[in-house]
Amino acid sequence: MGIDAVLKLIERLRGENGCPWDRKQTPKTLAVYLVEEIFELFDAIESENPDEVCEELGDVLFHILFIASLYRDMGHFDLNNVTAVNTEKMIRRHPHVFGNDKVDSADEVRSRWHKIKMQEKNHSAKVSILDSVPRKLPALMRAYRMSERAAKTGFDWDDIAGVMQKVEEEWAELKSALTGEGQAGGRPERVLLEFGDILFTLVNVARFAQIHPETALAASIKKFEKRFKHMEKTVLKNRKDIESLSPKEMEKLWEEAKSAIG
Repeated sequence: MGIDAVLKLIERLRGENGCPWDRKQTPKTLAVYLVEEIFELFDAIESENPDEVCEELGDVLFHILFIASLYRDMGHFDLNNVTAVNTEKMIRRHPHVFGNDKVDSADEVRSRWHKIKMQEKNHSAKVSILDSVPRKLPALMRAYRMSERAAKTGFDWDDIAGVMQKVEEEWAELKSALTGEGQAGGRPERVLLEFGDILFTLVNVARFAQIHPETALAASIKKFEKRFKHMEKTVLKNRKDIESLSPKEMEKLWEEAKSAIG
């Protein structure tokens, strides 16, 4: 079974004797579900389980084909138009493969990609270089993309040491806000902004270190989750309730979990 089978399935679901829920959907309602499915795919890839990745890829593909079918039914475009536009764009953005341009590194490819992208019709009318960053991206991902775009103009630190120094400065400002020192100290809005500044600066540390902050945070969350569940399992074996433990007992269990899981 291939793409045609999925398209026929969607037609059946939206047909006269199909599913009331599917017939009710619009591109906007499906977009929300598509975002959820993409994050489920992200989780599957992180789990390194090929079977889960296969299933979640199918869910993402289904929603993409569903949305394309809706626009086809509205008379705007069909799946052939989608693939044709994308193929043309990919060829245009890879002149080092389909043309005579030469590149020496992946970084050079990324730089040229961005320049070509900004010259295209749908990007050339944008007022700011930052306008190409989708507004609906999660904040951590959007911060990474925005700092990356700004850096392409030369607005950047010279090296990672400069960014780390900025982290220290932002940390001091957050401590001042939390302790109520200095002008406007202790105000919730200042604490919020100072905390945000630290996160944004740390995103730039990740960029200089050539790691993605979203991936790094996901790995740390996964590690915390495993360790905490190990604690819960140990407590359950001893027929206790984790909420009833003292801080010292919890710390002991946490150290055991770290040793057992890493």
